[in-house]
Amino acid sequence: MNIAQFLKDKFPDAEISADGADCSTRLLIVSSHFEGLPTLARHRLVMSSLKEQFQSGEVHALSLETKTPSEIS
Repeated sequence: MNIAQFLKDKFPDAEISADGADCSTRLLIVSSHFEGLPTLARHRLVMSSLKEQFQSGEVHALSLETKTPSEIS
């Protein structure tokens, strides 16, 4: 599964970069959807999008960094 592409479909405005594979996948997601949300809420939003993939075992573990466009520039 291409997690970055899957999440890009869920967060169309996002810039997503992925590093690693399997249990060591790290994602940086920059999206305006995260404006005004604390880190935990951002992570919950992303993880809820992947709920089925975690339940099926298609995705096992993930490290997230979530930013807004203003936090990057």
